[in-house]
Amino acid sequence: MSSSTITGAILAGGPNKFMSGTLKPLLPFDGGTLIEHQIRIMRELCGEIIVVTNTPKPFFDVLDRSVRLITDYFPDCGPLGGIHAALHLARNPLVWVAGCDMPFLSTEAARRLVENRTEHNRAFVPTIGNRPLPLHGIYDKRCAADAANLLSTGEKRLEAFLNKAGYLGISADSWREEQSIGDFAFTIRSQEDYERAEERLSRILHTR
Repeated sequence: MSSSTITGAILAGGPNKFMSGTLKPLLPFDGGTLIEHQIRIMRELCGEIIVVTNTPKPFFDVLDRSVRLITDYFPDCGPLGGIHAALHLARNPLVWVAGCDMPFLSTEAARRLVENRTEHNRAFVPTIGNRPLPLHGIYDKRCAADAANLLSTGEKRLEAFLNKAGYLGISADSWREEQSIGDFAFTIRSQEDYERAEERLSRILHTR
C-alpha cells in the first residue's frame, strides 16, 4: 500500500470548533497545535493532506504550503459537507477522514481498514460497540457522488451517507487495547477532555 494512493483529510469546521475562545485544531498540543500533531500522524500514511474549513485564515500561519486548505461546496451541512469536499477534491483514490478534535489518530488502525477493503464496498469504517465511527474511516473517492446526492436533497446524516456508500463496518473494539493503536476514537468535546488528552499524551511520551 503506497502513501501516494491515500489522502488524509481533517474536518476543521462546524459549530463546535471553538473551545474557550480558541479554535479546537489550534489548541496547544505536543509542542505545537493539535492539527499539526494530527498532520504529523497522517503523513506516516498519506501522500496528501487536506484540511476542510470555511475559515481558512487562522490556519495560514500554522500549516505549511504542502497542506491543502479547502472549503465546503455545501456550506452549513455539518461533517457530511466536509467529507464531500474532501472526497471531491482529493487527488488520490482513497481518503482517510478524521475530525479536528481527535488527538490520537492511528495509522495502524487506518492501515487495517485499507487492508480489509473489498470490491463490493466503497467505505470502510471501524465499529466500536457495533456503532460505526465515520470520522476515522477510509473512503473511496467515488463516494463524493453519494454525498453530493444526499446533500442536494437536504440529507445531512452521516448514517444515511454510510448506507448509501455501502459501507463495511470493521470491528475495532479490541484495537484500542493494543499499544500500537491506542484510543483512536477519543474526541475532545470539553475542557476536561482536553486535559485528559494532554495527560494521556504525557504518559505515551514517557513510555517511548
